[in-house]
Amino acid sequence: MAERNRPGDAGDPADDEVFDDDAVDNDKDAADDDAEPVGRGGTAVAERSAKPKNEVRRTGFFGRIGGFFREVVSELRKVIWPTRKELLTYTMIVIVFVVVVTTIVGLLDLGLGKVVLWAFGG
Repeated sequence: MAERNRPGDAGDPADDEVFDDDAVDNDKDAADDDAEPVGRGGTAVAERSAKPKNEVRRTGFFGRIGGFFREVVSELRKVIWPTRKELLTYTMIVIVFVVVVTTIVGLLDLGLGKVVLWAFGG
């Protein structure tokens, strides 16, 4: 079976294309280009390629567990926590939604049960 080329595979024509920024932004002045820093992304790739490929990070079992918890705490600091009012509002919305859906499913179950009993003479 032939394998399909996916974007990003080696030899993909999109990888070989070079774009000229001046051709895309003809209406910008040269002074504007110098005034604004241009972010092109690729930070993660640059960081990854900066390390030697053969480098293996050696940490013990407890070092990995400690690193995991440090990362968890770091991510929890980034969370935007809801206020008490928002939390109560969202909780009530969820409870009301669950009650409504449970009622609908219960009524459908009761109705379909009666239909099945009527149809099969139960």
